[in-house]
Amino acid sequence: MKKIERQRQFVQDHLSLFRCPNCQAPMAKVEGNSIYCAHGHQIDFNRHGYLHFLNGAADTEYGRQMFLARRQLLSAGLFEPIVKTVADQLPVRPQTILDVGTGEGTPLRQLAALRAGCDDTLIGFDISKAGVTLATQLGLCAFFCVADLRQLPFNAGSFDTIMELFSPSDYAEFNRVLAPGGRVIKVVPNSDYLAELRQLLYGTGQANSHYDNQRVVDLFRHHYPDAQQIRVRYEFTIPAGLQAALVEMTPLHWGKGARKLTAQDLEALTMVTVDVSVLTGTKMK
Repeated sequence: MKKIERQRQFVQDHLSLFRCPNCQAPMAKVEGNSIYCAHGHQIDFNRHGYLHFLNGAADTEYGRQMFLARRQLLSAGLFEPIVKTVADQLPVRPQTILDVGTGEGTPLRQLAALRAGCDDTLIGFDISKAGVTLATQLGLCAFFCVADLRQLPFNAGSFDTIMELFSPSDYAEFNRVLAPGGRVIKVVPNSDYLAELRQLLYGTGQANSHYDNQRVVDLFRHHYPDAQQIRVRYEFTIPAGLQAALVEMTPLHWGKGARKLTAQDLEALTMVTVDVSVLTGTKMK
């Protein structure tokens, strides 16, 4: 079965999850190369097999090279302990999982591997067409789409789990699409995240030399008062030749005052600290 046929079949089998981004009516049918809502609005599968739910062009600076670099580092294991911690928060029974800001899809693929045999239903979305196009190449039994965080193209109560690694949040939308008792698992960087790279780029004493995500954590706890917080901290040895990819995969080098790193700088960057908090909250019934 071709990729676009697999994606169409996935949507057909899980049609009850989707709603129209134009009128918010449930999607009613898959016919030919298109999906139709109850009011007749039509969205076509593109040649990569995904659906584009945005009303207009995406506004993102994240391009193909950034996502390719991210895939290199993540495939080498950069986020594996993080994904393992996310997996540990989930029950063994089948889950319908939404990956927010899925990018090129590697964390969702790694989560699926850790939960092999759980019979999960997996959907990832991103605002970036470049990321989603790469995600569809993974061969993962999942559906990927381009969508807006602020207007999710999914029906109310559709998901058991929302996973979000380093992405913005819209808690009103999250709670709308979560089933009662569903989980939000959000990963945020702590102050030591990629500290070695940050020091190379900015030195010390600049605005981008350090940061504090306490306001993000506090907002999460405001929406989910029962939230649990797990710190995950480890050192990652950068595989030879992937130093430039590490720089490319993060927006850190975009900041004001960032140095342009030399070949000698990159050669000296052999290890980075990964320091994050995994926040888990539950939608009240």
